[in-house]
Amino acid sequence: MAEAWKGPLQKVNDWRWLIPRSYKKGMLTDGMIYASEKMISAIRKDQAPEQIANVACLPGIVGKSLAMPDIHWGYGFPIGGVAATQEKGGVISPGGVGFDINCGVRVIKTNLTEEEVKPHLEKLLTLLFTNIPSGVGSEGKLSFSIPELEKVMEKGARYIISRGFGFSEDEENIEERGAMEGANPEAVSAKARERGKDQLGSLGSGNHFLELEVVEQVFRPDLAEAFGLFPGQVIIMVHTGSRGLGHQVCTDYLQEMQKAMSRYDISVPDRQLACAPCDSPEGRGYFEAMACSANFAWANRQLITHWVREVFEQVFQKSAPALGMFILYDVAHNIAKWEEHEVEGKKMKLCVHRKGATRAFSAGHLALSPRYREVGQPVLIPGDMGTGSYILVGTELAMKETFGSTCHGAGRVMSRSEADRRSKGRDIAGELKERGVLVRAESKATLREEIPEAYKDVGEVVEVVERAGISKKVVYARPLGVIKG
Repeated sequence: MAEAWKGPLQKVNDWRWLIPRSYKKGMLTDGMIYASEKMISAIRKDQAPEQIANVACLPGIVGKSLAMPDIHWGYGFPIGGVAATQEKGGVISPGGVGFDINCGVRVIKTNLTEEEVKPHLEKLLTLLFTNIPSGVGSEGKLSFSIPELEKVMEKGARYIISRGFGFSEDEENIEERGAMEGANPEAVSAKARERGKDQLGSLGSGNHFLELEVVEQVFRPDLAEAFGLFPGQVIIMVHTGSRGLGHQVCTDYLQEMQKAMSRYDISVPDRQLACAPCDSPEGRGYFEAMACSANFAWANRQLITHWVREVFEQVFQKSAPALGMFILYDVAHNIAKWEEHEVEGKKMKLCVHRKGATRAFSAGHLALSPRYREVGQPVLIPGDMGTGSYILVGTELAMKETFGSTCHGAGRVMSRSEADRRSKGRDIAGELKERGVLVRAESKATLREEIPEAYKDVGEVVEVVERAGISKKVVYARPLGVIKG
């Protein structure tokens, strides 16, 4: 059992809680947690708030050390953590991105209704499960040579689309248009390449999933229409990341930076916050390798999208465009990015770390594709496999307060081992079927680790970001069928 955190929390309002910089020596700024009163007692149960305070000690941090309502204990940064550092004098930290670089979410729309899909649901799930590799160490159906892998790392989803795995307009609806600038394959180790080259087009394991959902509630009809969403519509949500390649990149650069900190006279309160100046060789190397991993993840989700479309074409005997199978959006939630933000009235170029947090840019932002520039960025928030997901939109207040960031999901309240222990002997697939959700999983162990009660209530998490004004609910989608690794 984790030790409860006993540090000071000052209630700012019903949705914001401050950890004052006076709490701990070395804090350069305050910490801020977005949460309800009910959530705060649960958040105090582990040391995640201490991690917020530790992040506030990073050299060059600007604004506050932030945590979203899905906060829980992570490596270095808490999951749900957001922090921005200056270009000059600031640092970049692999712990602020995480091991699954560009773990993210994609939503594919259809023009099908629940009534049209229900009779085919079992067949769809079986074919999707057969056609999209999942599970620990799963390998994709395609093998990529090292030169091809380098193109994937440089050009991300764009390269995969150019190879015929997608529609030309797909890239318009992907964060960074599916390829982050600054990627340099030379910064990626041979071991990381080896771990990644056979895993493109695979879901992986753990909390990764592919889910068929139905739009059940519409909160803002004008925005739903702008997003191409309607009540009763079936959509597909894909949640996966950069697989072994991203994990190895994080491992490699944590070791590099732990050695480099003394050279730069950097001291941090937790060695898991190993970092290096953004403009140092180590800092630049990590960013280049991280961008390669992010591009790999977008390529991964692109291949999965292609196979999802193929399965639907097979079952419904229509083309994917005729079925309306266009990408709504694709967001990263483990990433560091160079962005321009206003801090205390001054525009600054910042390295924004989002670790278990989603970009939530408001209407008018030039980083958004023309399709969403007038309405704001779609924000994709998956829940657990029993409760469904939300689609939100970014706000102007998020731009001012959180560097255009919001929550990324429900957030765990139970470790995987505890969830496994508590669910021993239960038929999780059977329980979900009784609730109207069909499940296909590579192993029963994964289902036990991912039981719905292992997560916070995603509705409560989303309610906090809505009430705090950092994103607004557009629709809620209920799960019909889930594929787990």
